[in-house]
Amino acid sequence: MDLFDKISADIKAAMLAREKVRLETLRGIKKEFIEAKTAKGGDGTLSDDQAMKILAKMAKQRKETAQIYDEQNRLDLRDNELAEAAVIEEYLPKQLSDEELTAELRSIIAQTGATSAKEMGKVMGVASKALAGRADGKVISAKVRELLTAMG
Repeated sequence: MDLFDKISADIKAAMLAREKVRLETLRGIKKEFIEAKTAKGGDGTLSDDQAMKILAKMAKQRKETAQIYDEQNRLDLRDNELAEAAVIEEYLPKQLSDEELTAELRSIIAQTGATSAKEMGKVMGVASKALAGRADGKVISAKVRELLTAMG
């Protein structure tokens, strides 16, 4: 069962369980998936890889919005955004811990042969592909910069 079918099945389950936030979030995910499937230039299919990118983007948007609501002291709206982000994250691969990320990046730096911060682009190209969906791009970038700066 691909991710699209799993989301569809979970929508039915959320309806039966009367889980309002979960249902709304899953419907939003399905809408994004359908839009991606029918996008101009698309072939009418959606790979799980593409679906993961959409989910990661949606989770990130919810967290950023929650942060804005938090700053504006709108805790009711913040809590709803965080609840939606939690539902979305159920479908994403487990995020790497700081230690796991550091270990992965050290390995990638060794593979690419990078020795200074000037070679950050080379490392980021490999790291972004290897760690897609398992770590946020900004976090990867900051950690790569930190590791390379310490080297040279």
